[in-house]
Amino acid sequence: MNLNEWFNNGWLKRHQTSRDEIQNLLNLVKRDLTDCRIPELSTDWRFAIAYNAALQCCSIALYCRGFKVARGQSEHYRAIQSLVYTLGKEHAADRDYLNACRNKRNISDYDSAGTISDKESLELIDFADDLYQKMLDWLKKNYPMYC
Repeated sequence: MNLNEWFNNGWLKRHQTSRDEIQNLLNLVKRDLTDCRIPELSTDWRFAIAYNAALQCCSIALYCRGFKVARGQSEHYRAIQSLVYTLGKEHAADRDYLNACRNKRNISDYDSAGTISDKESLELIDFADDLYQKMLDWLKKNYPMYC
């Protein structure tokens, strides 16, 4: 599979991004990477904020490649799965980890509070930081016009 096949399946739509849009998304990631460290917030909420930072990294890469997940097409799932088509196949482990976090976040957000441990939250915060740096390096190398 590739992004064009996803587009043909109706999972993606074409998207023309701009420097302003990418900068706004980068600012969201930076905000979330700061806010997820606020110790007064619940562990579940800190996890959800770190998850959002990582998810926005996936979206940034997808936007730069000229696509956006189509509404109603499992937006979070597709954005995460796209990592191997945007940043590269070497990010399969990142994709798998973030998808597992998506499942945990769904339970925490919709079914049951207190299901995220401090360790899981801290791991995701570190992961989101790392993914942000990887995405920034990729962005500077491949799409410097958006930096």
